[in-house]
Amino acid sequence: MGQLLSIIKDALIGFYGLKAKIVMMGLDAAGKTSILYQLKLNEAVVTIPTIGFNVETVRTVNNESFTILDVSGRKNIRALWKHYFTHADALLFVADSADTARIPEARAELDAILEYREMRGVPLVVLANKQDLARAQSPSVLEEELGLRLLDRDWHMQTCCATTGYGLAECLQKLSEMIQKRRKAIQSAEPANG
Repeated sequence: MGQLLSIIKDALIGFYGLKAKIVMMGLDAAGKTSILYQLKLNEAVVTIPTIGFNVETVRTVNNESFTILDVSGRKNIRALWKHYFTHADALLFVADSADTARIPEARAELDAILEYREMRGVPLVVLANKQDLARAQSPSVLEEELGLRLLDRDWHMQTCCATTGYGLAECLQKLSEMIQKRRKAIQSAEPANG
């Protein structure tokens, strides 16, 4: 009976669409809010530094619904990040590819986020933003500098440009795949009721 319900649920997800809570974090000025509104409105929006957080629901062409929490990356607010982790289905970590001086700081913050119990096993997509700038680091360099290859979790690096939308559709597709994979793994690990 449990397997039948699982098959029906998977079919309904395809019909009604996946729903998920995504936490988006990164250092200040990495482009998180620009990415959020490019995803929501499909256009570049002039933003101001986020003081607390922004929340938007983004719908994909596959009828998926992602509630994205764009949390301020200001240094004095980062201590509050832990309060946004509850029930997160994925983490979007935005890195400014062109700000090489702050990559070690971004790595330290990413490592700290991933240490929280609530974030264990949560899929990670790192958005290497500002790829349109000449001084932007390549994805392979960022993977190394952020220590992604050392992680024991499902992760993906996606190059992007918040102002043009480049790479963001691929990001949503990868998020969807990773979230569904994790949910299936959790479901198959649960003891059958019976």
